[in-house]
Parts: sequence; structure tokens; C-alpha cells
Amino acid sequence: MTTADGVLVRVKDVEKVFRRGSEEIHVLSGLNLEVPKGDFLALMGPSGSGKSTLLNLIGGLDRATRGSVEIGGERVDQMSDRALAAWRARHVGLVFQFYNLLPVLTAERNVELPLLLTHLSKAERRKHVEAALGIVGLSHRARHYPRTLSGGEQQRTGIARAIVTDPTILLCDEPTGDLDRKSGDEILGLLQGLNKEQGKTIIMVTHDPHASARARRTVYLDKGQLSTTKPE
Repeated sequence: MTTADGVLVRVKDVEKVFRRGSEEIHVLSGLNLEVPKGDFLALMGPSGSGKSTLLNLIGGLDRATRGSVEIGGERVDQMSDRALAAWRARHVGLVFQFYNLLPVLTAERNVELPLLLTHLSKAERRKHVEAALGIVGLSHRARHYPRTLSGGEQQRTGIARAIVTDPTILLCDEPTGDLDRKSGDEILGLLQGLNKEQGKTIIMVTHDPHASARARRTVYLDKGQLSTTKPE
């Protein structure tokens, strides 16, 4: 799923405006971004700069006020809500800062959740879950509940859930923000492995230069615009 020039993500002239009563808040202004297939991009910027908003637009979780968002040649900004939900389930893996695991489900059942939207049989779902947990090194913790897992193990479970459908793109919103440095480094190493060994295209929002250094490249978002140089 890519275009002839190898670009997987193409964001063009995107504006995002939030309305608070009669007030308009311009978060993104004429923003342009291209992400090649197989890239590992870190997205940095001050709090409130629109990093998570941009991630949500790329993942089809929100819609731009103006401009276009194209993933693999498909205009996701023009899809109906139903088509967008189906597209997102197939093509997007999401990793959150606070894991978003269901406490009443074991690690393997949390990982299985995205597969319940597919037509896979129970046996096929089990194989996918086992493979995903194996990739993140948690096969031995498959039947443990989130409360018995460390923060790093919970995030690994979250990553396994994100990759279990073999998505086209992995979107990570501060994936190490709630972890200590050692656990954070392990998660960053895992993401690097997914990028280099599995060929996953990853876009990671982070405020930590230590985390961004593990990506292939870094762009900065400030005042609604992207730059390859850190703003003053």
C-alpha cells in the first residue's frame, strides 16, 4: 500500500480549526508532510503545538478542516465514517502513552481485541495473538492481567495489540512518556526492531530528545507549521 514515488503518508495544505463558542483556535495551518514507506519519524514540539492532532488526522481519528490526508494513495479525509472505520481497523496500529488496556482481560485477550473486527476464526486469531506476543517478548505473560504486569510489560502488550492485524502504519503517542528510562529504552528498541526488521512505518509523537534520537528522522511542529530544525 504505497504510491509510485514510495510515499506512504501525504498530508497536503492541512488546516485544523477547533471552535470554542465564537472563538476559532487554529492548531494546524497549511501543513505539509510526506512520510516514505518504511520510515520511522519522530514528531516533536511544545505542548499544545498540535502533535497529537496531526497524529489523529493521519490515523483517521479526526478530520481536517481543510486540506487533504492521503495514505497509500487513498484519501482518508474523503471517506465516509463507516468506510473510515473499516480502513482504520485494517491499516492503523495505535500505541498510547497510558496503554489503554482493559483490566478485566488478560494480555492475550487485550491483544486479540482488534481481531474481533475481522473474519478470522478463533484458531486463526490465536495464531496472530501468539505471533504478536512473541515479537514483543511476552509469550510467557500471555495469561496475566494488566495489574500484574510492569509498566514496560503493559506497553509491550499495547504494542502487540497495535501490530496484531499487521497494520500499514504504526502511530505512537508518547509511547515512553509513562515509563522509567530503562523500560522506555526497551520500548524504543522494540519500535526500532519493528521498523528495521519488520519494515513497519512508524510515526511517534514525543517530547523526549532521547526518544527522538532512536527514530530515522525528526520533524518539529510549532505554531501550526513543520520544520526540520528545532524552533528557538
